[in-house]
Amino acid sequence: MTFPKLTCMDQFIEDLLAKMTLAEKAGQMTQLTIDTIANGKAYKLDFPLKLNEDKLIEVVQEYAVGSMLNVGPLAHSPERWREIMDAIASRVAKTRLKIPILYGIDSIHGASYVMGATLFPQQLGLAASWNRDLARKMGEISAYETKAAGMPWAFSPVLDLGRNPVWPRIWETFGEDVYLAGELGSATVRGMQGDDIGHPHKLAACLKHFLGYGVPLSGRDRTPAYVPARQLAEYHVPPFAKALAAGAATVMINSGEMNGIPVHSDPAILTDLLRDELGFTGLVVTDWEDIQYLHSRHRVAETQKEAVRLAIEAGIDMSMVPLDFTFTDYLIELVEEGTIPESRLDLSVRRILQLKKDLGLFKGMVEPEDQYPLFAGAEFKEASLEASREAFVLCKNEEANLPLQEAQKVLLCGPAADTLRSLNGGWTYSWQGELTDEQSLPYATVRGALQAQLGDRLKYEKAVSFSGEMDIAAAVKAAKDVDVIVTCLGESSYTEFYGNIDDLRLDQAQIDLVKALATTGKPIILVLLEGRPRLITEIAELCQAILVGFHPGNEGGQAVAEILTGKTCPSGKLPITYPKYPNALSTYDYKHPENLELQGVLGGFKPQFEFGHGLSYTTFSYSNLRLSQSSIHENDTIRVSVEVENTGKVKGKEVVQLYLSDLYASITPPVKRLKRFEKIELEAGASKTVNFDLTKDDLAFVGRENRWIVEPGTFKLRISSLSAEFVLQKTSKLASA
Repeated sequence: MTFPKLTCMDQFIEDLLAKMTLAEKAGQMTQLTIDTIANGKAYKLDFPLKLNEDKLIEVVQEYAVGSMLNVGPLAHSPERWREIMDAIASRVAKTRLKIPILYGIDSIHGASYVMGATLFPQQLGLAASWNRDLARKMGEISAYETKAAGMPWAFSPVLDLGRNPVWPRIWETFGEDVYLAGELGSATVRGMQGDDIGHPHKLAACLKHFLGYGVPLSGRDRTPAYVPARQLAEYHVPPFAKALAAGAATVMINSGEMNGIPVHSDPAILTDLLRDELGFTGLVVTDWEDIQYLHSRHRVAETQKEAVRLAIEAGIDMSMVPLDFTFTDYLIELVEEGTIPESRLDLSVRRILQLKKDLGLFKGMVEPEDQYPLFAGAEFKEASLEASREAFVLCKNEEANLPLQEAQKVLLCGPAADTLRSLNGGWTYSWQGELTDEQSLPYATVRGALQAQLGDRLKYEKAVSFSGEMDIAAAVKAAKDVDVIVTCLGESSYTEFYGNIDDLRLDQAQIDLVKALATTGKPIILVLLEGRPRLITEIAELCQAILVGFHPGNEGGQAVAEILTGKTCPSGKLPITYPKYPNALSTYDYKHPENLELQGVLGGFKPQFEFGHGLSYTTFSYSNLRLSQSSIHENDTIRVSVEVENTGKVKGKEVVQLYLSDLYASITPPVKRLKRFEKIELEAGASKTVNFDLTKDDLAFVGRENRWIVEPGTFKLRISSLSAEFVLQKTSKLASA
């Protein structure tokens, strides 16, 4: 097999590479978990975590391992993390070439494995804000507080599209839309990396999971996906491409298989697409144990050694092994027997060493502690709280039942009402987030925050727990003495395959709770704290108001209390289509045939709530939709403007959304696609003109030959209830977009 050549990037790197042995090169391409250098057994480490000197010597000095990752049983304080990094660095100093370890960590929704760090909403919650500035701010603070703990590499953000609501990792995505995910993902990367990843407050981002991970056919984690080439190019590649254009330094690969080929073994994806077409020159790392899984799970390699060959030839630079030295040993054997040329290892090792140099690791693995005076301070807390406020979507508000009135007595109940697990989800202090409530964290649950706001006007009955305990009768009894009921339902924390489900409907006990409460005749405010849109069809009509939150973070309890009491005006919009039925899971950008009712046969697009939906405590009117021209040629830019006015009585934020429809095309066009958005804030009575520019790239699609094309014809754009059409004129030759 012929491998691509890599132009010399840096003389320092070339000189270092020339000194390295084959074993040292294979070591650099190896990534092990912290379990391999700590006391205890894998997945069952001693707590508090303590490093084992003999294991550390083997990993760092004998095998010259290039990278480490993970946290152990529970998050550590910044001080403890720095001690761990210093211990590793002291061993590196005793190696022949003194090449620093590249330490990676799952800094998801903030530095989530650093105790005391500022945690934001999970990505799906942040996507509900439709706020690029908040995404960038999350990236900045996540980088700052991860680096404060001495770690220079974050496995974030996730650029998979969340287009299957059953998938247990949908809460880690920015939602179902290509444009929204690309905008928020690239903003997060810019926040994390800035202009210099070697800056003390910046780090290397890692885009996950290239490619096609978010659409498993079964909805279960790490199960096969089937993605046509046209759909792959038009939907799944663009968010990654936009984040790569923003400078993302590293990429992690999809653990699953696509169209029958495990992605870790697919050179068409890892080399032809990622390297040659998208021009990525940075580091490619596997996900957990995924080279070994080519043999044991996917069965495309008859031996583990064959799995290593497949992955390296496909384009992998670093293997998250993560528990042993098998990858390293097999890689050395493959070179020594002539199966893989040593020059192929040089290609990956250059990228690894260059990243370490760019991060400044050769100057010292850990920055001075006094570089981080803002860690977990008031400024970061306020940014997190603002993100939580904007992460909630008011989906229903009959007869203005929200905000609550000052004199009303309130019953609070439900399994999500008094736990931080439903606010944060997984990847929070531990992998599954199961220890969040045990850490005595200084954050209010919904119960705690509402208690602070309402005092003795609040009554609480849990009524139903996530573990199955029930006392619905107690809640019904308590409801007799209140004016309104706030019911917090949803999901507890989970991550990856532990979140697999067979039924998207909300648990029956939670459904029964709302049905029983409805018999009291009291207004019901439903607050959903969940990782995915659990179906609420049976109870939606029984609730007078519905507030949806997708794991809004540690400040989510405070944000809920502010929204319910009217101190904050809700401004979130759904980043996904909220389904109504288990067999009707269409996304908003469905095709025209999906919305037909033929000869009275059931059909049509009928979600519970549409993508982009979200109410407010004020009202906005749209007027004066104008286009700079009604007829354009393919190289023209068309200016779209619209006037937005706050016609209500309170200040509020509005997301102005522009959708485009190609009325006729050689490939069946979607009914509409999001092309632009802007979030604005207006005082009561104020107005603003919002402008958008569209180019031929916004009119392009992947055609029958699986290439991006632009076709002449009529296009219709929509902003709120307004619409206008323009014509792209036919020219003698249409260039590809």
